[in-house]
Amino acid sequence: MRGRSGGSPRRSGYRRRDPFLSYQDEPTTPSPVVHRPTISRAAAAAAVEAAIARAESIGMPVTVAICDESGVLKVYQRMDAAPLVSVQLAQDKAYTAVGFGLSSDGWYDFIKDDGPLALGAPAGVDRLVTFGGGFPIRVDGVVVGGIGVSGGHYTQDMEVARAGLAVLE
Repeated sequence: MRGRSGGSPRRSGYRRRDPFLSYQDEPTTPSPVVHRPTISRAAAAAAVEAAIARAESIGMPVTVAICDESGVLKVYQRMDAAPLVSVQLAQDKAYTAVGFGLSSDGWYDFIKDDGPLALGAPAGVDRLVTFGGGFPIRVDGVVVGGIGVSGGHYTQDMEVARAGLAVLE
């Protein structure tokens, strides 16, 4: 290895840095800020509009909720005549999906053959929904939000939610 002047290699004070190790002479104070990717309001609104359009095309009034990467509601819309219970369920499906990066229907398969999880997870994990209609929203493999749809049978909710996801691909 050559020094900056192009002369002989630097021997004193040189050591190769391993990016995965900590060094005593480096600052140990962690950064006070964490930057996390999140879905934009515009992208969330586009997903909601696409989901609503699909629901209208099959004649099913629904509620659609998009939350950010932390599970906080970002964009929400309830169609006229959507069932009252769909208001909370759509939000909880989105929250469930973003919480572990797993679709809400995927939770059923995850817990069904595990007695303690099957009994404990739905009762013990606040807002957990174990039937379809909630999907994580990923960008470059990173969960940036979740979409939740409620108003019909869970298979219809899944169809409508997938229409919302499709505009983000």
